[in-house]
Amino acid sequence: MDVSGTSASDAKDGLPGGVKEAARGVLGKAGAAGLTLEAVARERGVAVAEVEAVFPHRDDLLTALVIDAYNASGAAMERADEAAREAGASAGARLLAVTRALRSWSFEHTEEFTLIYGSPVPGYHAPQETVPAASRTPAVLAAIVRAALEGGELTPPRRAVPGPPLLLPEAVQLFGGVPEAPFSDIIERGIVLWSNLIGLLIFQVFSRTHDSVRDESAFFDYAIAVAAEGIGLTVPAGEDAE
Repeated sequence: MDVSGTSASDAKDGLPGGVKEAARGVLGKAGAAGLTLEAVARERGVAVAEVEAVFPHRDDLLTALVIDAYNASGAAMERADEAAREAGASAGARLLAVTRALRSWSFEHTEEFTLIYGSPVPGYHAPQETVPAASRTPAVLAAIVRAALEGGELTPPRRAVPGPPLLLPEAVQLFGGVPEAPFSDIIERGIVLWSNLIGLLIFQVFSRTHDSVRDESAFFDYAIAVAAEGIGLTVPAGEDAE
């Protein structure tokens, strides 16, 4: 079954789109653990058989929602990066733009953010078909890091990651190959940046920083700038960041 798509296209998606929209309503009320075909049918005001005709099992529906969420969040980052590139922004400014875009999407779609970055759904294991959509976020980050490397915008690290390479072939392929020294560990550093971004969003979306900082938006920019230092990239601050 083709379960791909994005939230923006649901209005044109007929019955599948309507079922997914109802499912998002259930996510907002009961969370992913409470998502059942029966609950979605009640939310939509139809018989369970109508939902089952589109998504025979709960996992089919979950997979569709996961793909939608990854596609929508990835598309938000891609649009922000395109706008930044068209404006002639530096790699650091592009990084700030795309991470801000992901932050905005995360706060506007907290249920979907929670679905893909929150607690695992009991009994559900995301299938391989979710990988292309999930790869859009790291692909945007990788493209920016690659551009910074090729444009001479990176400062060489003070020390390399010790030991042999820690990468799977998929990560190397996504980045386009392993660069030569002194940037031979830039992919590992990029994964750290990606991890820091998602961890920061989890803290902010789930209100883990609201009682520690007085301006969470400004703190987000600061944290991205600090994380970017790990790959040798300077993120503009203050007026330069606008």
